[in-house]
Amino acid sequence: MYSEKVMDHFTNPRNVGEIENPDGVGQVGNPSCGDIMKITLRVEDNVIKDIKFKTFGCGAAVATSSMVTEMAMGKTIEEALQITNKSVAEALEGLPPAKMHCSNLAADALKAAIEDYLKKQNA
Repeated sequence: MYSEKVMDHFTNPRNVGEIENPDGVGQVGNPSCGDIMKITLRVEDNVIKDIKFKTFGCGAAVATSSMVTEMAMGKTIEEALQITNKSVAEALEGLPPAKMHCSNLAADALKAAIEDYLKKQNA
């Protein structure tokens, strides 16, 4: 049902936690399944230098959160904004159709954190 990569990111999630005084915070949820994802990030010179997540949800939600943080780390803001739900699912070597919404949440949480960062920069 789940790929080895999904199981690896579920059992050994990367970048778990919360950054103190983050440059950007994004939180999204899916009311129908109850999953909630929160991403915090630190940005230096337009590059994501640190990124952490906290997720309340199923194994696929944890795995997609972990994967999206790995995909975004070290990327410029512009590069990170190109990360899609499809690219998260592909990086995990696929998700069951019923769990594809989890990859949407991960990409959406990343985008929300970046939008929060950009809003603070323009304030």
